[in-house]
Amino acid sequence: MFSLGQLGKFRTSPCATFRIFYANMLTSSSSGKKLRVLVDMDGVLADFEGGFLKKYKARYPREPFVELEDRRGFWVSAQYGRLRSDLCEKAISIWESKDFFIDLEPLPGGVEAVREMAKMENTDVFICTSPIKHYKHCPHEKYAWVEKHLGHDLLERVILTRDKTLISGDILIDDKPDILGVEPKPTWEHILFTACHNKHLPADPSQRRLQSWWDDWRSVLDSRRK
Repeated sequence: MFSLGQLGKFRTSPCATFRIFYANMLTSSSSGKKLRVLVDMDGVLADFEGGFLKKYKARYPREPFVELEDRRGFWVSAQYGRLRSDLCEKAISIWESKDFFIDLEPLPGGVEAVREMAKMENTDVFICTSPIKHYKHCPHEKYAWVEKHLGHDLLERVILTRDKTLISGDILIDDKPDILGVEPKPTWEHILFTACHNKHLPADPSQRRLQSWWDDWRSVLDSRRK
């Protein structure tokens, strides 16, 4: 469900790292004292959409593309496939390529917000991200991105999973509108992070949003402490 990633760079052994990670998860959930915040990576901390469009236009300069303001729907490849069927695979080839994930620029304010969360009392923050199935480059580069922008210590706070409903937490900040999995009632509240592909969705009174990292995310965390 998750990988410890970049094992050679950890100061502790892989087994020791797992014990620390697992103990932290148990302590946080059983004590009820710490707020556990899960933060998505692509589209929340890392500019997936902007990075994709830049590399797509560079690789396929004569092909049609979708401007960010015209993006609709979570799946980039699906919208490109509607432009022309073969563009679906061309879109996928971009994020399957080496250096795609490590080259993504941080979204404004995200790195600073996570660093602040990590220093808050009674707060455990984890980067909870889904690797693509074509795993040759993605998992390694996600860890490398975290180390580059958030520092070595946050590597032990990375959770790679294809099913976020299985991860225990109080809050999940994620740009995907519908997060489904084997667990029908996840423990976390999904805070929808506004992105170019979801900003046009009608307001859902049952779901809170963060418009950006300049929005009042601290109040969102505080509301779950009560």
